[in-house]
Amino acid sequence: MLLEGVIPANILPLDTDLEIDEAAYRKHLAWLTSIPGVRGITCNGHAAEVASLARDERRRALAIAVDTVAGSVPVVSGVYAENHRDAAVLARDAQAEGADALLIFPPNLLAYDAPPDTAYRHFAEIAEAVPLPLVAFVYPEWSGLQYDTDTLMRICEIPSVAAVKEWSLDIRVHERNCRAVRSLGRPVSLLTSFSTNLLPALAGGVDGILSGHGSVIAELQAKLFDAVAGDRLEEARRLYEPIQRLTAVIYRSPMANMYARMKEHLIMLGHQLSPAVRPPLVPVDETERRELRSALVDAGLLAENG
Repeated sequence: MLLEGVIPANILPLDTDLEIDEAAYRKHLAWLTSIPGVRGITCNGHAAEVASLARDERRRALAIAVDTVAGSVPVVSGVYAENHRDAAVLARDAQAEGADALLIFPPNLLAYDAPPDTAYRHFAEIAEAVPLPLVAFVYPEWSGLQYDTDTLMRICEIPSVAAVKEWSLDIRVHERNCRAVRSLGRPVSLLTSFSTNLLPALAGGVDGILSGHGSVIAELQAKLFDAVAGDRLEEARRLYEPIQRLTAVIYRSPMANMYARMKEHLIMLGHQLSPAVRPPLVPVDETERRELRSALVDAGLLAENG
């Protein structure tokens, strides 16, 4: 499988009881897949509040996504688990529900001085459990969950690893990993998630964008990706300005609450969904809501009196 282009990690609309709002979720997915340049969808990721979802909810969220997308684009499903045994169970669930590929989160044990081969074994066991293409999720160093480049290359030697989601948030690491992935003797897609520095990340040469912010600005991301791919630098700079205005209010402290902010932006842009988020995320307060609205106005996505 060749994953490329803009692949939004969808948000997961919830109702006032914090249950999955299926109608709003289907509308969100249908809107995303209607955007030119969107070449895939990622469900059960951070943006979908995966850590708060029970196993059956993850299956249901994926089943809804597969049914709604109906084969128009690949559906990548996140596998978030503390150990490879649980990850293999979730991977089999995803296969049964029709996922086209799996986004593999690093096990949290890596933050606690795990044995050196922990990350590799995590992927190897999942690859043994299911034949689906795997996407390696590279985290920032400060998380304690980052794979060094040598470990990432060893993971990429597993034949079913088809892509890397590069979220190191360090342009030096991003470039080093890009070079390493390009040096492999087979095609492995490089999907950037460096939302706060998207233009420099794209300029380094990647195959696509896999980002939660795509739930809100997939159209802008697709236009920027196309401009960079076409060497239209001035156009890319113009598109980057509103993107940077929006990332400044989304990706800020507390970082974990970025998805509550994205839901607010979608509501302000006319999407029919609740701002509800599951704990430990918290609703956006009125002060932050005004700042979020101002950013949309400044970015030209919302009228001053809209």
